[in-house]
Amino acid sequence: MKKTNLPQEVRKLLQSITNKRARVVIDHILKKGFITTADLEKKYGYNHPPRAARDVREAGIPLETFRVKDKAGRSIAAYKFGDLSKVQKNKLSGRSVLSKEFKNGLYESHKGKCFICSGTFESRYLQIDHRVPYEIAGDDVSIERNLDDFMLLCGSCNRAKSWSCEHCVNWKEKKEPNICKQCYWGSPENYLHIALKSIRRLDIHWEAHEIKSYERIKAIANLEKTPLPDFVKKVLDKNTST
Repeated sequence: MKKTNLPQEVRKLLQSITNKRARVVIDHILKKGFITTADLEKKYGYNHPPRAARDVREAGIPLETFRVKDKAGRSIAAYKFGDLSKVQKNKLSGRSVLSKEFKNGLYESHKGKCFICSGTFESRYLQIDHRVPYEIAGDDVSIERNLDDFMLLCGSCNRAKSWSCEHCVNWKEKKEPNICKQCYWGSPENYLHIALKSIRRLDIHWEAHEIKSYERIKAIANLEKTPLPDFVKKVLDKNTST
């Protein structure tokens, strides 16, 4: 593939990216036309090439994934620029840093709980997360921060949300913020779907004095040889049916 020839204005936009991994990917593509996962692993020492590609996409630069043959004849992934007329300029400056005061405000409003599972955590174990993923809407630093646009998630829920979002059609293709706002991962208190699938989900934590209740429920489920989630659903259905 030939060296990428781009208008000077587009090159300036690309050169404004400061993220280190994204910078490596962009510079290599500008020079060679594309970059492979083997390049990222062997030449640049990145053990997780898709993360480097994601950094570029999160910076607002469209990338296309395609397949090439490596020196051994194996099919591997490679990345090249997509339609650069679709550069998302609101992402070019990268993710903005949110202040400690902002996180404290979220922590107080959420009463120290993860917004997804409602588990109680110390502030240091909770991570600020966009309700609408950065990949979809970016960060408009000109707009005053609104607590309602963010949530605090524990590490486990943040990883689960990331996996679900990254496998959603809206993430891959549509990129419509309103779809995210109607999703469990964006509005767990009132949602219509989970990653565009007709699913309902309930995360429950038993803490402190509640643990005895959990152990009783688990023991009964084991006696009935029923998986605990199925047992809980059965009990709820029995006691709420009219």
